[in-house]
Amino acid sequence: MALAPAPTPGPQRRKRNSTGPSMFLDTAGQPPGRQKEREAAAFPPTTALAPGGPPPFRVHAGLSELDLGWMAWYCLHFQAALLLPHPQPRSKDLQEQSNLSCRGGQDRVDFGQLEPHTVLFHEPGSSSVWVGGRGKVYILDFNEGKNASRRMVNIDPTKGACQGKQDCENYITLLERQAHGLLVCGTNARRPSCWRLVNDSVEPLGEKRGYAPFSPEESSLVLFDGKEVYSTIRKQEYNGKIPRFRRIEGENELYTSDTVMQNPQFIKATIVHQDQAYNDKIYYFFREDNPDKNPEAPLNVSRVAQLCKGDQGGESSLSVSKWNTFLKAMLVCSDASSNKNFNRLQDVFLLPDPSGRWADTRVYGVFSNPWNYSAVCVYSLGDIDRVFRTSALKDYHLNLPNPRPGKCLPDHQPIPTETFQVADSHPEVAQRVEPMSPQKMPLFHSKYHYQKVVVHRMQASHGETFRVLYLTTDRGTIHKVVESERSPAFNIMEIQPFRRTAAIQALTLDSRRWKLYVSSQWEVSQVPLDLCEFYVGGCHGCLMARDPYCGWSQGGCSSIHSAQRFSMLQSVNLTEPHKECPNPKPDKAPVQKVSLARNSRYYLSCPMESRHATYSWRHNKTVEQSCEPGHPSPSCILFIENFTSRQHGHYLCEAQEGSYFLETQHWELLPSEGSTAEHLKGHTGTLAVSFWLGVLPTLALGLLVH
Repeated sequence: MALAPAPTPGPQRRKRNSTGPSMFLDTAGQPPGRQKEREAAAFPPTTALAPGGPPPFRVHAGLSELDLGWMAWYCLHFQAALLLPHPQPRSKDLQEQSNLSCRGGQDRVDFGQLEPHTVLFHEPGSSSVWVGGRGKVYILDFNEGKNASRRMVNIDPTKGACQGKQDCENYITLLERQAHGLLVCGTNARRPSCWRLVNDSVEPLGEKRGYAPFSPEESSLVLFDGKEVYSTIRKQEYNGKIPRFRRIEGENELYTSDTVMQNPQFIKATIVHQDQAYNDKIYYFFREDNPDKNPEAPLNVSRVAQLCKGDQGGESSLSVSKWNTFLKAMLVCSDASSNKNFNRLQDVFLLPDPSGRWADTRVYGVFSNPWNYSAVCVYSLGDIDRVFRTSALKDYHLNLPNPRPGKCLPDHQPIPTETFQVADSHPEVAQRVEPMSPQKMPLFHSKYHYQKVVVHRMQASHGETFRVLYLTTDRGTIHKVVESERSPAFNIMEIQPFRRTAAIQALTLDSRRWKLYVSSQWEVSQVPLDLCEFYVGGCHGCLMARDPYCGWSQGGCSSIHSAQRFSMLQSVNLTEPHKECPNPKPDKAPVQKVSLARNSRYYLSCPMESRHATYSWRHNKTVEQSCEPGHPSPSCILFIENFTSRQHGHYLCEAQEGSYFLETQHWELLPSEGSTAEHLKGHTGTLAVSFWLGVLPTLALGLLVH
């Protein structure tokens, strides 16, 4: 595991009236975990203050907008940029830290080749992961404390008439556990087929239209419930291009009318078993083209649709093979206070209620807007069900027939023709589905483009329940966001799960083993949910991280699974967690001395690791520079034009967030007649070349200020 160093600029000096580019020299050590200033400018830090661990996202009051900030980076065995407390380590410390390992064993498996399309299958509680790739299934085993193992089973395509066409490979798109083994389905050179995988042996099942698409680029949402199978995959390659939601296995095959959805992109489907079996519902989430062609209207509209699982079709020839209980509703995710709307649904995760009440299932939706900003809105299945049961139909002004459209009937009764005709011509309900918060607002919104989400419900050592969101970004990273009833959502960590940067193709959560499994086109990684060993800075760093999986116990930051809960300190007071530590005041920064020539110019640069905090440069008892939250630069820079006796003495960079006060840097500037840049160069000659590359953006910023 190699650490990724980046600079923390200290006093910087250049000769006056010099010709050519100026070289700024830095005498401060380099804490791992800071990106180069160039990257920081595009990825600005904005989280809360902590002496060494990663504190939360900022949540703007009234806007509920999450800004990414100073976070712990976790990179599985390959690189780790860890946030370290003051005092900052020297080069020797960096080398020692690079020898750390992650819990023993290798948590990553490389495919050995490019896999442009992957699908994951994992059973909760198991250490095995199955990955469908191109012409093969990878069987991975992540045993605790051991290197992950990999086996491969080849499933070659039947080329046939596909010669000379695109996608003449067998891209595996579906893995599903069945009674007699693992069901594997793939494109099979544009002849969708399935196989049964038992103990690494492959049994062909022949062509299975609707189980796999003709091309891996096509939508392939398949839902299993006992012997019934539902699919959004078209059955014919050159016709039937209008997407439909079908029942392809079960009592009788049904499909949605071609007019009820406009170019839908299916996201997620689920079956909800209600109190009465005949009332069981299928809900699926999708986005479609907006029927409103006004130039100011959004291009996409996000929807949830309902179907009665016991739907038997209609009585007439036009309705006998169609879903007769289809209705759709708009999903609203907008912030009225800031007039921000998010219309493009990206992903959905359903979090069941721990007591088993289906109506209290939480539905987490990730949305984006045309600028690729994101929002997370949370709905309840109970609210969705109520909207479909009680709302009028949009643009329908007559009395509704009886039974009303969308109503499930007992004893497999067919839906009357009149009811079907009304629902088929007016499939959208008038009432919209709004977030479940009292303000009907997003849980948060952010300038980052989120694409996938999973949610883990867990209980901290003091009994409080937290919901932890893991959101993938278009940068190939994962944001860990904590939600609770007592505090707004905040981000505590950014995880880079791969050795090489790549888009995240699939993500699955094992809530029993507390693991994430993440795949890219190159590799699969297992990510622990309780990454407590990466929080440093003593008790303050551990508690200021506000990570519900972690607490301070026996002199270290430990997982609540591995320590005795009754003796563990955790962040009960989320606004002032540092006060729960035995010593509520953090250590002061060590004094670092530097000698400078008289009449020279120099800079003091203090990285703003939190945009919740106000950073101030104090000379003796006078504040020389103050940088408020929202400061445009990633560093608070103090520039002194002319170093004279008035500028001698101590300079402290102080950060304050609420009642928490942290001294981040302490420099003593001493006069040294005849001192030159070479003197400082010798003072910092042990720093690596990568350090100078990291300072270049600070150089550009300093020149701009000058």
